[in-house]
Amino acid sequence: MSATVAFVVVILLTPLAIGALRRRSIGQFIQTELEGHLHKQGVPTMGGVVIVLGVTIGYFLSHFRIFSFDSGFGFFPIEVEPKALLALFAILGMALVGFLDDFVKFARKRNEGLSKRWKFLGQLTIAAVFAWGAVRAGVSTELSFVRPLGIDLGPILFFLLVLFMLTATANGVNLTDGLDGLVAGSSALVFGAYVLIAYWQSRNAGFYDIDGVVDIAVLAAAALGAVLAFLWWNAAPAQIIMGDTGSHAIGGAIAAFALLTNTQLLLIILGGLYVMETVSVIMQVISFRGFGRRIFRMTPIHHHFELKGWPETTVIIRFWILAGIMVAIGVGIFYADWVAGPGQIVQ
Repeated sequence: MSATVAFVVVILLTPLAIGALRRRSIGQFIQTELEGHLHKQGVPTMGGVVIVLGVTIGYFLSHFRIFSFDSGFGFFPIEVEPKALLALFAILGMALVGFLDDFVKFARKRNEGLSKRWKFLGQLTIAAVFAWGAVRAGVSTELSFVRPLGIDLGPILFFLLVLFMLTATANGVNLTDGLDGLVAGSSALVFGAYVLIAYWQSRNAGFYDIDGVVDIAVLAAAALGAVLAFLWWNAAPAQIIMGDTGSHAIGGAIAAFALLTNTQLLLIILGGLYVMETVSVIMQVISFRGFGRRIFRMTPIHHHFELKGWPETTVIIRFWILAGIMVAIGVGIFYADWVAGPGQIVQ
């Protein structure tokens, strides 16, 4: 229900958003060195607002039922879990930071939004509130891979880990968002993985010793439905671009799901595409500033392949394949841990 409602909301609202953004001339600004992208100049941006709306509406409406086999027709509200609300806060908070960045770009009429200082400060503020809420909600402060590793970080180190994960993931997804549909398609795979992981944990609570994760699965399903619907309009050639609003929201969601399901280090594999894009930028900066040489023609690395002559759609599809492989490996490792452990029978 959560995924379906989110999908329907986004698939129907996005065309309306495209029209509204065009009337206000809220469009994308393209770097001049990307000649193959000049046709995208003016394409409506800030589409992430629709994604966030779809996720929020899909999640909350799925907590109301009008029919039950036990009680028949009626109005049956379902309690929301604090951890899921915390994840939703990360999505909305990071989306707000991204929206401000998009708005500044529009106001200045150029491809430069908030300064790095103000953007990072906003991300840190959202991450700090999330870390405080996570501790209050009883989230484990142990370092985790597919389960806690028995290494308790304590409040301070856990706080720093949350700051790093939320800001790094938001920026990693933002760096990846340079081609039509690349982030929407790849993030759908990651959200699908977290639907499986969170639901599996909820069905085997004794093995994972974690509560409230079934609602994380519901929220991840809403995110999955929303990005798939957005991909319908964002696929090349894109009719709308998610902007920093969408990429920050998606990054915040992915990091929050990893923290709340105790799969912190597994995120490196599940989000391997975003790690690859981020590392390419870091390597380029170190090489150029330290040795005066470039490793890649341009970073993030998807632009390197474009400048080598790969068509945009070829880069997108191949990067989707890479994202799918990494997600499959991550989910496989998660399941293998359950098989190798005590393994409780699914109820």
